[in-house]
Amino acid sequence: MRHYVGGGFDSSGVPFPLIDPTCGTVVGEVPAASRELVDRAVGAARQALRGPWASWSPADRARLLHRVADGIERRFEDFVTAECADTGKPRELASTVDIPRAVANFRAYADLLAGRAERSWHTTTPDGRGALNYTVHKPLGVVAVISPWNLPLLLLTWKVAPALATGNTVVAKPSELTPGTACLLAEVMAEAEAPAGVFNLVHGGGANAAGQWLTEHPCVDAIAFTGESRTGGTIMRAAAARLAPVSFELGGKNAGLVFADADLEQAVAGTLRSSFTHSGQVCLCTERVYVERPVFDAFARQLAAGAEALTGYGPMISAAHRDKVLGHLDKAAADGDVLAGGGAPRFSDDRDGGFWVRPTVLAGLPEDHPAVREEIFGPVVHLAPFDTEEEALALANAGPYGLAATVWTGDVSRAHRVAPALDVGTAWVNTWNLRDLRTPFGGVKASGIGREGGDHSLDFFSEPMNVCVKL
Repeated sequence: MRHYVGGGFDSSGVPFPLIDPTCGTVVGEVPAASRELVDRAVGAARQALRGPWASWSPADRARLLHRVADGIERRFEDFVTAECADTGKPRELASTVDIPRAVANFRAYADLLAGRAERSWHTTTPDGRGALNYTVHKPLGVVAVISPWNLPLLLLTWKVAPALATGNTVVAKPSELTPGTACLLAEVMAEAEAPAGVFNLVHGGGANAAGQWLTEHPCVDAIAFTGESRTGGTIMRAAAARLAPVSFELGGKNAGLVFADADLEQAVAGTLRSSFTHSGQVCLCTERVYVERPVFDAFARQLAAGAEALTGYGPMISAAHRDKVLGHLDKAAADGDVLAGGGAPRFSDDRDGGFWVRPTVLAGLPEDHPAVREEIFGPVVHLAPFDTEEEALALANAGPYGLAATVWTGDVSRAHRVAPALDVGTAWVNTWNLRDLRTPFGGVKASGIGREGGDHSLDFFSEPMNVCVKL
């Protein structure tokens, strides 16, 4: 594992261990960036803004993004292997979602950039000759990209691609738990001939480490972050000191609504997927499901059976995270019903040293219970009945988060009535995590600030400037 600063690789820094979450063993070391190295990375990014990169046209930048996408595709198996080694997620998931989506992120923003239009207005003036006003978009400058451990490459590239597309330079810090694919991306950037300093990579922790030094750096012009809500608050306070813009995609406690007129088989299959993909370690996963009372028992029975039958799921990312999830399950088991799962599985092999939690279905807990209110971010879902549409909406909208929700119904009118009434950034009807990269993505309340995707990302990473020409 290496840093990448100013177009060169660097292995300096005190090493910290890299742990395989499937078995809990140390599999490598990662150098922690010093404050001086973070300074050097920001300086390299600042210098690149004044170098050849400043003269690159949008078409030039789009071609670079396509070269990066080509490079990821050429090394597809390397990226899959690194993603699985870092996170413990199943190879099928990494090879069908994470790595293809990283490629798509670069291609999507290259194509969006090529079709981006500037606006202009003809303005009437007292002398009758008029004026022309037009808008140009300029890069913000040096952007810090802080990405999480659950979807390391997908979420890193989701921010890096539009930042570079709009002419910014980037200093990226991946999670210290999952540095592998970020290191490979740095190699691809070098192979794609990105100018020195345009993309920089530093490793390390958050508090009193690379993350804090980067987000507090006076020469960082903007911050794009995906992660836990409390960390977002800390970063926001650091950015506020210099009025730096921020883009945050934060936590969630996502609700699902299942109405009695839904296709029950489809709703169960969709909820199994939305609750247990990557063992629930996806910000969009469903953690609480409200089911109309006439079908509650049947839905609960089928979901529990489906959860017990799941195989091929992965571990929690760390021992600390596993212990947090198991702590929630212990409290839930004491206060409610465990319909499926609970606790850690036993494999009778080296996986017993890993950070595993069984897919778990809970019921019978009050709405103010920590397992219902707090983000668990694990393979845990709680079920509760409702009687009316109004009650379902009130339950779904309660709480501090508002990232995503699912609605399962066979009534088209209800779908169009309920989905917009949910206090979330994204509502899926009879599906989950079906994404069009041009659409706005983000959350409300404690789930984030701003929107990513399509023109929304291009707008965040660029500064609109008006030019007025008197005719």
